[in-house]
This record gives sequence, C-alpha cells and structure tokens, in this order.
Amino acid sequence: MKGIAIALAAAALMTLDATAATQPPAPCSAPQARQFDFWIGDWDVFEDGKLAGTNRIERYYGCVVHESWKSPELTGQSLNVFDAKRGVWHQTWVDSNSSLLVLEGGWKDGALTMSDATLPGKKDPKRVNEITWTPNADGSVRQHWRQSTDGGKSWSTVFDGKYVRSKRPQPA
Repeated sequence: MKGIAIALAAAALMTLDATAATQPPAPCSAPQARQFDFWIGDWDVFEDGKLAGTNRIERYYGCVVHESWKSPELTGQSLNVFDAKRGVWHQTWVDSNSSLLVLEGGWKDGALTMSDATLPGKKDPKRVNEITWTPNADGSVRQHWRQSTDGGKSWSTVFDGKYVRSKRPQPA
C-alpha cells in the first residue's frame, strides 16, 4: 500500500512538472512588451512648433498601452498591445470623427513602426498608413504618420508631431 502511495505521489509530481513546463509565459513577460514604455506619460504635442493637442499614455492591465488624445478638433483613443504569439505590436485607434485605424508592426531602425499595409479587409488596398514613434535623446518623442495612396510607392505626411513631457498639474 505504501509503495502505491509513493508511486502515485511521484506520478503527480511528474504531472505537475510537465504542466509547468507547458504553461504559456506570463502576460507581458516578453521583453518586447516593454518596447513602447518610452511613450507612457502626459504630453504636450507640437506640430510645426504649435501646440496640436495633449496626450495621456497609460499602462492598463499590465500590458496594454492606452492613449487618450485631445485637441480642439478631435478626441480619440488607442489601445496598443504586444501580441507575443505573433511577435507584433497591435494598435486600434478610434476617434470623435468615427474613424477607425488598425495597425501592426514592431521595432525597426530605432523606432516603433506600425502599418496597415498587410492587414486583411481593407477597403482600398492601395491606401497604406504607417506611423513611427521615435524616442529622442532629450526625452521627447517624434510621432510621424505618413500615408500612401499608391501601395507605398509615394508617401505624404499626415501628422509629424513632437511629444514633450507636460508641465501641467496632474490629477491626483
């Protein structure tokens, strides 16, 4: 009887070890899940030297980077997350003009770059949006959004903003 109990206990331990070995990694454990941390904060955003709006970037649920944009013309939000299974960053943007923009990408040439070039279900496959977020040495961030209407052969800038950490009083 004692031998059976020992054998059952050993089998249970082996099952636990095997289960632990096959458990998926904890959320946010991939180093890439922190690549967008440079964008977290409260920002005044300038385009052509003029205040274009304000942006608050916060981390939610451990992994999600949440954006809240405000300008006189537009309010909007995005949810950004690193999809560890596919190895890509994903952004979904919605705004007060009922716009929807879905982007995916990753770290490339010193910037986080996302695009809708390869996403299925686009109404116009020749229209491509690409946004890069580049951390600067002075602590600011450049966000450059460009668009192509010919499948990426030529590009025009939609927005080229410089994010500067806000000096506004923050809510408690």
